[in-house]
Amino acid sequence: MNKIFLDDNTILSKPQVATIGFFDGVHRGHRYLIDQVVNEAGRSGMESAVITFDEHPRKVLHQDYQPKLLSTLETKLILLSRTKVDNAVVLHFDRVMASLSARDFMEKILKDRLNVRKLIIGYDNRFGHDRSEGFDDYVRFGREMGIEVIRSQAFSLNGVNVSSSYIRKLIEGGELELANNCLGYAYTIFGKVVPGYRKGRQLGFPTANVDTSESGQLIPAVGVYGVRVRMEQSMEMKRGMMNVGTRPTFNGTTLTLEANIFNFTGDLYGQRLLVSFVHRIRDEYKFDSVAALVDQMHEDARIIEGQFEKESQMDEDK
Repeated sequence: MNKIFLDDNTILSKPQVATIGFFDGVHRGHRYLIDQVVNEAGRSGMESAVITFDEHPRKVLHQDYQPKLLSTLETKLILLSRTKVDNAVVLHFDRVMASLSARDFMEKILKDRLNVRKLIIGYDNRFGHDRSEGFDDYVRFGREMGIEVIRSQAFSLNGVNVSSSYIRKLIEGGELELANNCLGYAYTIFGKVVPGYRKGRQLGFPTANVDTSESGQLIPAVGVYGVRVRMEQSMEMKRGMMNVGTRPTFNGTTLTLEANIFNFTGDLYGQRLLVSFVHRIRDEYKFDSVAALVDQMHEDARIIEGQFEKESQMDEDK
């Protein structure tokens, strides 16, 4: 896949079958749409393209809005590279681009710069200034400038259309397994290890305190999770457990993400970690004593290890 960051010199010579959107999380609904683009490009003898943005449009238009994303731009491009699309085109979204009408965007960007001949639109996607125009308008504009506009069907699971907003609600509500099913992979965050309260080591469960403020990603619901963790400079995914919460047994009030990596010793301060949330096993509780908390942590680790072992056995039996 070619990664193309649109600048003043970008002009694609080969005709494209394209789709456009923010594609947060590159979930199964997105991949269903991208597969249609790739298949149509193959039938038409053209290249396939996914056109996306470097910033969430609402963040640019409303400075006080802080989106909680499912993926960073870096992750999004990695996920797109796992599809069969030829080109991932990243547009810099700013107020100048936001001011373009849908017609101007189609003509000045899609037609003149990216050579789009066919545009497959997600079933609920709207673009252009104030998103004031809709699919019928895009079809009319496209007909005037030689772009065929096609509407994609929605991808649904259990009767529900899969979308980024739906997945965010699932993650915020603690319905991790269903969220992961919609994503098609385990929900994953990036974060930097920063100094914490140093209680975990005293309890026999040393933890890495993960700060996700740089990535701006959505934090899952408060609770205890089975996770897989990859450290910077390593490709190995290690098993572990993570507590998302405020540490109520110690009368904490600040939300923290503390990961205990099984069978690991070492200094992680300053490193970036990739944490994939595989299972949610319970809510966060306030225990009557530290000893009761430690007993529960041992039980949590046992349950999580058992779940990972069961999955490994299932993979071997396939």
